[in-house]
Amino acid sequence: MGARTSSIRYDEPALAAPPAARDQVALRAFFRLAELWGLTMEEARVLLGRPSRATLYNWKAGRLRALPHDTLCRVSYLLGIYKALQILYADPALADGWLKRPNEAFGGQSALARMLAGDITDLAAVRAHLDAARGGWT
Repeated sequence: MGARTSSIRYDEPALAAPPAARDQVALRAFFRLAELWGLTMEEARVLLGRPSRATLYNWKAGRLRALPHDTLCRVSYLLGIYKALQILYADPALADGWLKRPNEAFGGQSALARMLAGDITDLAAVRAHLDAARGGWT
């Protein structure tokens, strides 16, 4: 992995923005995260809840009407996972690499493999594991 030129910015005022603006911010953050993690488009599609390929490409291009609530929840979990990794690992390459390394907490599979099982509870399990490693919510 090369040097990171920028990270994901959390835009808290976007949380109070109209839903369309909030959804745009969420998708921009997600696709930046997918780039940092080296995800394929198919992996990105699974993590977002398996929207159609056309929908995924429209979202990536910034064309959307509104995100389904489930997709917004998934993006929230993923951004929480990203943030927890940045807190736990000073080196961004270690943080990003953690996702793909085997992990006993997930039965020897990687956290990414667990998340790619596709259910939102898989994302929640990875997020909970990282939150526990951080010492809980702060």
